[in-house]
Amino acid sequence: MAATQTRPADSYSPIYFLASLGAGGITVTFFMFLMFWVPHPAAPVPVFEDIAAAWSSGSLPMQAGIAIAVVGIAYFAFLNIKSLIWNLNAYAAFKRTPAYETLRNSNAESTLLAMPLAMAMTVNALFIVGLVFVPKLWSIVEYLFPMAMVAFALIGWIAFRLIGEFLGRVLSKGGLFDVTAHNSFAQLTPAFAIAMVAVGFSAPAAMSTAPATVAVSLIASTVLGVIAILYTILAATTAVTSMLHYGTAREAGPTLMIIVPIVTVLGIMFIRQDHGLHTTFDAHGNAGETMVFLARLLSIQVAFLGLGAVVLKAQGYFNDFVIGSKTSPGSYALVCPFVAFSVMMQFFINKGLVAADVVTKFGTAYWVVTAIAIASQLVAVWLVLRLNRQHFSKSAAVAVPAE
Repeated sequence: MAATQTRPADSYSPIYFLASLGAGGITVTFFMFLMFWVPHPAAPVPVFEDIAAAWSSGSLPMQAGIAIAVVGIAYFAFLNIKSLIWNLNAYAAFKRTPAYETLRNSNAESTLLAMPLAMAMTVNALFIVGLVFVPKLWSIVEYLFPMAMVAFALIGWIAFRLIGEFLGRVLSKGGLFDVTAHNSFAQLTPAFAIAMVAVGFSAPAAMSTAPATVAVSLIASTVLGVIAILYTILAATTAVTSMLHYGTAREAGPTLMIIVPIVTVLGIMFIRQDHGLHTTFDAHGNAGETMVFLARLLSIQVAFLGLGAVVLKAQGYFNDFVIGSKTSPGSYALVCPFVAFSVMMQFFINKGLVAADVVTKFGTAYWVVTAIAIASQLVAVWLVLRLNRQHFSKSAAVAVPAE
């Protein structure tokens, strides 16, 4: 008998793309510090020059916030890209195995959409890295927007091709979709992928000054956003019916909270679109409307966070797959809800409460509610570090029969 060391991630699943996605999402949570704490009068987002000016003239708390944000962005962007590269290599090898063909002929075929989902997040993370670390990037940003939309279009093509193959297979004739295995929200992964591409397309609407670029951004993101909403409603409705009948699939339990990141991504898309309509096409909203809109989105998120927590606690999921010794790639689906809730809270606080003069920026009430966002962010950070250690560390020596 020969002995070798293995790690859970050696048994590859496309769900591991969520490891890259989670790290990229945490990059966004650290950018929120800069977005809402660093003055950026010349641009809709903070850039290298704004950050440098705030560092040189800011107070010690401002410098501490900037330092934490910059280090967090650098580390988790690196982790995001590293994980994406590992996944792409592992996925290429996985496609040459019988397990891949088995997956392509099961309900789990939809998990392949985790790949374009993670790729779209990486594009967003790279844009953040450019804003924070590249001097004078804003001077050429109008040239970058079309390039970014081309990248998102290519990722969208990959996503729709995979969705088309899946739906073409299961809807062309009956009996190819296992309803008994539809007892989770795993089938919402395609909707999440489309929504992530949509929010990427919406960025130029909020930041570009070229009317043609803004118009393309608005239209493309609207089309993708509406498709994501329709897909979410249909997939979630049918999944609830299956869950009520068969119970929630235990290892897919975290997907019950996938609605939370979908809501955040689409919410940011709507905010970006609203900004583009205001600055380019003279369509006006007001801070009160934005505050109520964001409150409605938060209400949906709180509902599904509560639903997920109740079911996962009843199943003992955390004790087994997070704190305990068992591993499941689906555990990475826990990261996104906490990331998404943190980001949405930051928007609600700053674009809603502060903009509507409900709370004073940097006042006591401001930090009380901001603490909720930071707490959710810290949970996401802990989950990524914990799960990476569980899934990508070598396990104890396992006996393997000698040839």
